[in-house]
Amino acid sequence: MTERVTVFGAGLAGCEAAWQIARRGVPVRLVEMKPGRMTPAHHAPGFAELCCSNSLRSDALTNAVGLLKEEMRRLSSLILEAADATRVPAGSALAVDRNRFSDYITEKIKAHHLIETVEEEATELPDTGVAVVATGPLTSAALAARIAALTGDDGLYFYDAVAPIVAFDGIDMNVAFFASRYGKGEADYINCPMTKEQYDRFYTELINAREAELHDFDKASQQAPAVFEGCMPVEVMARRGYDTLRYGPLKPVGLVDSRTGREPYAVVQLRKEDRAGTMYNLVGFQTHLSFSEQKRVFSLIPGLENAAFLRYGVMHRNTYLRSPGFLAPTYAVKTRPTLFFAGQMTGVEGYVESAGSGLLAGVNAARAARGMEPLPFPRETVLGAMGAYVSEGGLGPFVPMNANFGLLPSLGTRVRGGKAKRNEAISERSLAALAAAFADIEK
Repeated sequence: MTERVTVFGAGLAGCEAAWQIARRGVPVRLVEMKPGRMTPAHHAPGFAELCCSNSLRSDALTNAVGLLKEEMRRLSSLILEAADATRVPAGSALAVDRNRFSDYITEKIKAHHLIETVEEEATELPDTGVAVVATGPLTSAALAARIAALTGDDGLYFYDAVAPIVAFDGIDMNVAFFASRYGKGEADYINCPMTKEQYDRFYTELINAREAELHDFDKASQQAPAVFEGCMPVEVMARRGYDTLRYGPLKPVGLVDSRTGREPYAVVQLRKEDRAGTMYNLVGFQTHLSFSEQKRVFSLIPGLENAAFLRYGVMHRNTYLRSPGFLAPTYAVKTRPTLFFAGQMTGVEGYVESAGSGLLAGVNAARAARGMEPLPFPRETVLGAMGAYVSEGGLGPFVPMNANFGLLPSLGTRVRGGKAKRNEAISERSLAALAAAFADIEK
């Protein structure tokens, strides 16, 4: 009889792991504490809630995260199936209606005859059996203590920040305009242009604005908080220098206002949050400012003077493992090969990367339940390269990592045509390696 696998956590990684396990004919017990108990970052009762942006980033094969998506699609990823079914216009990016995305996954998981969902808080790690721990960066204190005891380490943390969302009907479209950078694709972004004088005022108010108090669960006991570079609060970024935002999220290059025929001095972009286009998030505006300061400072952005804020930005602690030496490339604990971890707590960073780790862990948890040998994915694939990074780390201190081509082995040959052509060649090699391993992965 095939052993049942327990999956803790119904976020992106946990849902993907449960789906991949069940696809292979192995029964799953999916344990999730929502909605009975919520973390400070969660607001909705459904599975796979997107707490930060609604964008899953680039869909192009010349981008590592785009390649990762394609690898996952070819392996019947539930997360990518849901994203493709609930996408909203966002140029070359894959953005979703977050509510429909969560509903789609929740319904699929609950309807699967091999997946039993249980609403309870996990406080212990199982001593026996096959399990996948995907409880996320805000793992409850009791379970976090058990994980810390298992790792023999106090753990690491960084602070993650979330961008605010505004209602479309409060945006002044006499000031703002629809456009995509360099006119590529559909004009899916709203652009709020700034003159130098407007930017000067906004910048001064932003760097001097009052930050929110940290909640007790976010307070570090000994260390000052560290901020992950990939999700840096906009006010922290601004304090690095006057032009930092103008070369970052407020970069005006390639965004011409057709009414003036010129590029503005700076531009704030807004991206759709839902298919109907009633909600937009401020791109790159993750923040830890107090709610009142967000309203005051962000209302200085031209076009947002009277915008209604549907959600303010928040900042919370994210905890992750010191995975190198602890986890194998399959995301299994090296000393307990039937216990797997998945998601952002392993040291992958990003929605798609978290789901990808759940996919790989799920494949191997199903194999473990059936008494099969573990199967690391080819290192030429992004899925395999991320598993290798989590297992081995890099040259310096271990830090969370987004998917990137630097994780993959070198091509070993020169490709003419520049970076795009080289990345296309890397993608072709990755998909060929995946195809060669496909039969084993699908067992």
